[in-house]
Amino acid sequence: MSLQFEVLAQHGQARHGRVTTSRGSFLTPCFMPVGTRAAVRTLDTADLESLSPAVVLANTYHLLMRPGPDLVQRMGGIHGFTGWSGHVLTDSGGYQVFSLSPKVDDEGVVFRSTYDGSVHRFSAEKVVDAQLQLGSDIQMVLDVCAPAQAPDAELRLAVERTSAWASRARQRFLQQAGHGCGANQFGIVQGGLNHVLRAESAARTVDIGFDGYAVGGLSVGEQQPQMLEALAVTTPHLPADTPRYFMGLGDPIGLLECIAVGVDMFDCVLPTRLARHGTALTWQGRLNISNAAYASDDIPVDPLFPASPIARYSRAYLRHLCNVDEPSAARLLTLHNVAWLLALMQQVQQVIAAGTFEQLRAKVIQAWSSEDAQLD
Repeated sequence: MSLQFEVLAQHGQARHGRVTTSRGSFLTPCFMPVGTRAAVRTLDTADLESLSPAVVLANTYHLLMRPGPDLVQRMGGIHGFTGWSGHVLTDSGGYQVFSLSPKVDDEGVVFRSTYDGSVHRFSAEKVVDAQLQLGSDIQMVLDVCAPAQAPDAELRLAVERTSAWASRARQRFLQQAGHGCGANQFGIVQGGLNHVLRAESAARTVDIGFDGYAVGGLSVGEQQPQMLEALAVTTPHLPADTPRYFMGLGDPIGLLECIAVGVDMFDCVLPTRLARHGTALTWQGRLNISNAAYASDDIPVDPLFPASPIARYSRAYLRHLCNVDEPSAARLLTLHNVAWLLALMQQVQQVIAAGTFEQLRAKVIQAWSSEDAQLD
C-alpha cells in the first residue's frame, strides 16, 4: 500500500496526524533519531525498541560507501541487517556529498569518497536504486542543497536541478518499485531564503506527485526568524493530506515553531551530538553535566522528566563518567536526550488534540530562551 496520512487534530496550523504505511503506522508530530551508518550513535537496537521512536534514519551515502547496498540487500535489507522492525527513512546522501566539494552537472554529482578517496557519481536514478536495495520505508530524492544565503542565481540553479532530478527520481521509483514493495518516496523543496523560489520549488515538487514532502536547505546557519519566514511561505503550497518533513532540525524551540506552521516530521543529530559532549536536554534548557557545579549534585539530570531512562543516576555520577571518559557516559546521555525529545513530541500531540498547543509552545520558548538555557 502507498503511504496514507490522516489529520487527527489541528490547533491553528499545528497538526496531529497518523502516517500509515505497509509496515504499520506512527503518530505525528514526530522526531526521528539519526542512525547515519545503520546505528544511532552509542545505542543498539534493543535501546531503540525501548525508546520506541516512530522512525529511524539511515544515510544512503555512508551505506553505499560501507558496507554497500548489495550486502545490505543480501542481509534482508536495512531491517534485517540491523534487527530493527520499525520504520526506516533513508536520506539521499546528497547533503553529505555536497559537503565534499563535488563536481555538479545536470546529470548528477561526482565526488571522492571520504573513506578511501575513490571516485563516485550520484544520479537521481542511482540514489533511488540504492535506497530500494537498502529497503527503507521512506526514501528521499537526490536534491541540490545550496547554502541558504547563496546568491539568487545559485539558488535558481539549485531549484532547477532539484526539480529535474526529482522528476527523474519519481519516474525511476515508479518504474522500479511502483507501490508494490512497501516503499514510499518524498520530494524535497529548495530555494534558500528566497521566498519566491521557495514557493516555486514547492509547487513544482507537488506537481510531480510524491507520497510526502520535505523542506530542505534550511537550519543550515541562517537566523531562526529567516528560517521561519522561508518555511511559512513553503508549507501553504504543500498538500494537507500528505506529511511534511523538515530536514535537520532538533532544537526544542525550532521544533515547536515549525510545528506551529504545519510541519509533521523532524530529524537531527542534535541529541546524540550533545550527548557525546556531555550535554543533556532538560526542561531548564541545555545542561552541561561536566560543569563543576554538578560534582556533588544528587538529583537526576532532569527532575521534571521522571520518565527519563537514566532517572536513577545522579548528576554527580553522570559528571564523573564524563570526566573520566567512560564510554557509558555518551550512551546514557544519548538515551536521555532521545527519550526527552520523543516525550516532547508526545506532549505536542496531546496538546494539539486538547487545543492547548500555544501554552506548551510558550513554556518551551521560555525554558530554552533564557540565559541559563545556554549552559553548553
